[in-house]
Amino acid sequence: MEHRGAPGRVGPAELKLQDNQLAIPGLAPDAGPGPEADGGFSEEFVNALARQEVFNKHLFRPNTYLHKWWARRCGSTFRALLKQFAAPESRDYYAPGGLAGRVVLDPMMGGGTTLHEAIRLGANVIGADIDPIPVAQARAALTQAPLGELRAAFEAFFAGLRTALSPYFQSECPLCQAPAEIQYTLHGVRKLCDCGEAVQVEVYDLRQAADGGGVRMGPASWAIGGATPRLVTKADKRCGDCGQGYRELLDLPLYARYVPVALFVCCPQHGRLFRPPGLADLALLERADGQRDSLDFGPAEDFAVRDGPKSGDLLRHNVRSYLDVFSSRQLLYLHHAIRQLRGFTGVSRLNLGMLVSASLEFNSMLCGYKGWYQRRPGAIRHTFALHAYSFQYTALENNPVNPARASGNLQLLFRDRIERGRKWAALPVERRLLESSGADGKTVPVKIPGETDGGTEVFNQADIAQGRNRFWLIQGDSRQLPVADGSVDLVVTDPPYYDNVQYSDLAAFFRVWLARLLPGEAEWAYDEGASAVAVKGGDGGGRYLEALAGIFAECARVLKPGAGRLAFTFHHWQPGAWAEVTIALKQAGFRLVKANVVQSEHPISVHIRGLKSIRHDSILILAGGDAETTPWAPVEAISAADSETFCRQCAAAAGWLLQADCSPEEIRAAWNALITENAQ
Repeated sequence: MEHRGAPGRVGPAELKLQDNQLAIPGLAPDAGPGPEADGGFSEEFVNALARQEVFNKHLFRPNTYLHKWWARRCGSTFRALLKQFAAPESRDYYAPGGLAGRVVLDPMMGGGTTLHEAIRLGANVIGADIDPIPVAQARAALTQAPLGELRAAFEAFFAGLRTALSPYFQSECPLCQAPAEIQYTLHGVRKLCDCGEAVQVEVYDLRQAADGGGVRMGPASWAIGGATPRLVTKADKRCGDCGQGYRELLDLPLYARYVPVALFVCCPQHGRLFRPPGLADLALLERADGQRDSLDFGPAEDFAVRDGPKSGDLLRHNVRSYLDVFSSRQLLYLHHAIRQLRGFTGVSRLNLGMLVSASLEFNSMLCGYKGWYQRRPGAIRHTFALHAYSFQYTALENNPVNPARASGNLQLLFRDRIERGRKWAALPVERRLLESSGADGKTVPVKIPGETDGGTEVFNQADIAQGRNRFWLIQGDSRQLPVADGSVDLVVTDPPYYDNVQYSDLAAFFRVWLARLLPGEAEWAYDEGASAVAVKGGDGGGRYLEALAGIFAECARVLKPGAGRLAFTFHHWQPGAWAEVTIALKQAGFRLVKANVVQSEHPISVHIRGLKSIRHDSILILAGGDAETTPWAPVEAISAADSETFCRQCAAAAGWLLQADCSPEEIRAAWNALITENAQ
């Protein structure tokens, strides 16, 4: 390999660098031609903000969190990234605007972070995604509508649902026997051994107290309708009598494998209390079960679970239909929601439909109960807490029409996802770190007058170039965009991280219902094989490289010659992931101009806690191959000692390989040599 990026060809025998070649572990200087050359990007400042935002992104950017999407990046990071390209007088992080007159494209929009941050700065934005959920979510959140109008629609919608569903959630107070509404029902999973059937729960505790007390159930102190089937915990792997391991009832639909073990009810006089389910409570469940077969959601095959990297876990547990992961009461909720939505139109209908879909993450039999902890972090372990399908020992069935705002119900979700989001969108708030706060990282809110997180939707190239704060949303394959050559100033995106998150496969959980809730809003069925995601543990048959290379080629086509820039975040432990990204960029003719490393994940996030996970992102800013760029020195090895160093050195290696004259096979060989097994 030629030193300093001279145009030499890389041969397999040259993968080990000569002793006289200096390896630079960091990044090239922040210099080079193009619009970003004069803009600063303080990693220290951005990381300080990211540490505040990363664990509560939905609170810092509420208007971007209407619906579930995976692996979102910090809005503060993308704001700082975009500010580098702003007019000089507006580059300060807390200054409003700065991108008026610019067109910003995100061809893999996902959660929509780029669109929200760029439109706030005055840009006109184009967002594209092959999955319809990102497009529908962005349209709902960016379309401006009076909060009063949305609130009135929600109140009418909720009132109708409550009339239909509240009778199924009535119980009584265990102290005074007064009517009490069920907030949630806890279910144990039915298991078999040679002795017969047992009910297995995660733990006996229902609520722990700091003094060692609390509420718990036990094998000798609980009953279901007067009976006392055996109650065991997940720690009991084998029956104490017959010695056999407990077996799942795989021949039953998932919802039927569970039986209620406790109710959490709200008494007007005594407040919230636990009580065992009684005969009347079981009768309500049987009443709902009796209506299950009469609920017509369309052809059964539309709900069939197709084999995939994550949905395969459902099939391995003999769950063949998405209908089966919902209790009968939950299906009644969906039935009435679909019917009532027909009475609404426009942006109100769109927001309500997305809200119901969002609520399913907290209203399925894949939800777990976590409310026994002393610190009470919330009752519900939601469906995708682990970015996968998890089967619960103690499943939690929520009451979505509970009139009080409680975890995962419609009242709380409307406040948090729509009401709070709309108020924030009208006057966005940033955080400023107090210099005196030290390690505490205390912040004060800073309102940004003149910015609005929303705009006017347009539907063609001519209109996107007019005015400001316009957005154009495209559902489809971003390898073929209806965007004119040389018409985009910036492409800023957050592409799928190889095989880290199986977006399309997981999103089917919502899409099957959105097709009923909002049938005309999008093309809800599409070819998941065209998604730019590698299959876990493999290369997806080249699908990832093929999709990413095509998308990057489109980016090169639509970017303005010379000044146009592509910027995105990326990380992965596997050399194959970095190799595919490098090859895709090289085939599209991009060269690395500069790079930074920022924090991206909180170390105690539930899906990475205790794992050797990367907690940083490389931010790569690239220009077309004909642009003059700073040369990158060869990298001899990449250290996996910590994620920050790893990402920094990976970015440097990408810059070096993009400027070197090497084939795809040689790029793969180079990455395999640079990232050894201790990084994986």
